[in-house]
Amino acid sequence: MKQKRKVAKKPFLGEVPEVMDIKTLAQYLGIGRSKIYGLIRQKKIPASRIGRQYRFSKPLVDAWLRERLITPQPEQQIPLFKPNK
Repeated sequence: MKQKRKVAKKPFLGEVPEVMDIKTLAQYLGIGRSKIYGLIRQKKIPASRIGRQYRFSKPLVDAWLRERLITPQPEQQIPLFKPNK
């Protein structure tokens, strides 16, 4: 029986368009198309449906990514302890 060969996801090369389709978004985010469809079903990613196809606005996707940052920004960090003087 022949085994499927895993193909590495290609990173996005070149300029990212302002409006992306599923394939372009998958390359931009570095995740699979099925994962994107799951996020759409769960209404967790900003998407527009035109006919039977989905489109994604780059500024909205970038804002969506910034909202989900796990690491706090430097100005948001709270010191864990204060040294005694």
